[in-house]
Amino acid sequence: MTRLTVSRRKLLATGACALVGAVVLPGPERASALTGQNSANEEIVRKWYAAWENKDLGTFNALLADNFTFSSAAGDDHISKSTFKSKCWDTQVNFIGHFDLERISTGADDAFVKYLCHTKNGQTFRNVEYLRIVNGKLESLECYFGAQSSFPSAVSTGHK
Repeated sequence: MTRLTVSRRKLLATGACALVGAVVLPGPERASALTGQNSANEEIVRKWYAAWENKDLGTFNALLADNFTFSSAAGDDHISKSTFKSKCWDTQVNFIGHFDLERISTGADDAFVKYLCHTKNGQTFRNVEYLRIVNGKLESLECYFGAQSSFPSAVSTGHK
């Protein structure tokens, strides 16, 4: 068995350096905590998901910038506001029950949201969405679908 000896001075110096590094250097999860949440953008995000829950087309339209685009892995590559409305809102809104907003992380001009959506037909699905927010409106939304092998929707027969 090998025995190491370390002086108290070196041990304290090493511990102090580690403590300073842990406090000063931002890790991925600390980066947003150091810059803080953008409460105005968080409010916009909450209004967005409430519009879906409440079937509130007025708020839906008011929150989307004229140049809004939507992208997803389902073949939606920067589709326009009008295409998004007809392809997503019109076909899905009546199946949305409610959202559990599990995580909202906001910056100066964007937000990441992780949610669990409960549908009216008893299904659930989880997505992560990245929203670009400019002048209080959603300029773009990128949807990253949950764990199902096919792209989930409110009318899917996927996993609960």
